[in-house]
Amino acid sequence: MDFQTAVRTCFQKYATISGRARRSEYWWFFLFLMLVNLVLSLVDGVLFADKQILGGLFSLATIIPAVCAGGRRLHDTGRSAWWLLIGLIPIVGTLVLLFFFVQKGTEGSNEYGPDPLAGELQAA
Repeated sequence: MDFQTAVRTCFQKYATISGRARRSEYWWFFLFLMLVNLVLSLVDGVLFADKQILGGLFSLATIIPAVCAGGRRLHDTGRSAWWLLIGLIPIVGTLVLLFFFVQKGTEGSNEYGPDPLAGELQAA
């Protein structure tokens, strides 16, 4: 999955936490969020004297798709989206989630849906 497809998919599934998201979908969307936040931080610094108005509005608008993409990524590894709450534990929670997010998804179907890579593997 490429950058544009991943971003489009995550916005099309704006509030959909069901299903699975492959690693590339999650990490491309994560990169998109970081890049836009960086640009908006620079614009905010120039226009609003370090008040994060545009960056804050963007973060507010994208928190739901970011959480849902994380939940779908956890589903791909066979874990419940409730594991996202471990991120509330400082440092350790973030490291645990990072470990979960970089793991390869379960092969074949799991309780959260079909393997998102199944179609690509058959086509190759």
